[in-house]
Amino acid sequence: MDLSAILSEHGAMLGRIVASYEADPALQQELMQEVSLTLWRALPKYNASGSLKAFVARVAQNRCISHVGKAAAAPRRAELDDEMVADSPHPEESLSREQQRQALLIAVRRLPLPLRQVTTLALEGLSHRDIADALGISENNAMVRFSRAKTLLRDLVAR
Repeated sequence: MDLSAILSEHGAMLGRIVASYEADPALQQELMQEVSLTLWRALPKYNASGSLKAFVARVAQNRCISHVGKAAAAPRRAELDDEMVADSPHPEESLSREQQRQALLIAVRRLPLPLRQVTTLALEGLSHRDIADALGISENNAMVRFSRAKTLLRDLVAR
């Protein structure tokens, strides 16, 4: 199992998981490197009994949780990007979609950790079973957490 092949296949998912835990772009890059290193170290433990995607997601989630724990004592800061590059012929539509994506990402970051975990994995297309495997919880617990997260997200995004 080659790390570069895994990162090529699942890198976008890892990037989104990292972004759901860290707002600062520079720290996202550092965290992504930490996740990659942790994944490289964890690969010998993968026994192919479950989904590789779920295994990769679990490693990323655990590393991100450790990162958040270390960063909790430090004051939060995030750079605001004032530049908006429009690739589509309709800048208003692009802006609207980007604002919705940002609102969702901010709302996901505000979720309690157990709900954030299932949400980021569900947004990556993992099934309830794979989410349960990735987080070491029951499938029913994964479904209940995701249901609660969706309700809370609706409220957070509506604000």
